[in-house]
Amino acid sequence: MAPLMHFFTTLLFLLIPLEATTNYQHGLKSLHFALYQHETINKTGFIVVPGVAGPPVSQTTTPFGTLFVFQDPLTLKSNPTSKLAGTAEGTSITSGLDGLQSLSIAKVTLNVKKHKGSISLVGVTNNIKPSNHPVVGGTGDFLFVQGYVTSSPVNLVGLTVTYKIEFHLYWPPYASPKL
Repeated sequence: MAPLMHFFTTLLFLLIPLEATTNYQHGLKSLHFALYQHETINKTGFIVVPGVAGPPVSQTTTPFGTLFVFQDPLTLKSNPTSKLAGTAEGTSITSGLDGLQSLSIAKVTLNVKKHKGSISLVGVTNNIKPSNHPVVGGTGDFLFVQGYVTSSPVNLVGLTVTYKIEFHLYWPPYASPKL
């Protein structure tokens, strides 16, 4: 009888952690979508403090130390006249000597897929390559959200530059969003 009891006890201990891990991984609610950010110099984005001498200002570069603020529309398609789905507002400081990288802080206000609220992002943005930004907070339907946002250049020519913003959002098991 003792070996049989030992077998069931061992089996029980093996199953409990496996079940808890599986529930947590599969219990995450998620939302994935993409929007397009349109930034127009001296209309939705402004240089507040010019940086030190270095690369000239262009659609892709700003001098080291440049403080830039923005309030850009987010649309459903890459066309700036498509339906508005949110706003990205924040600041960036050029942190790369080549003028291509910035430390960025942003609040993204969204009204998408029956979800309203905002998410906060912090990270390093590369102006000409895809960049991942971690989500550090949320409000409204995005309260407790975790995840990341990938920003990729789409059009860097002309007065308005366009970035594709891909959202990868996850809610922990204790938060229950309306999905």
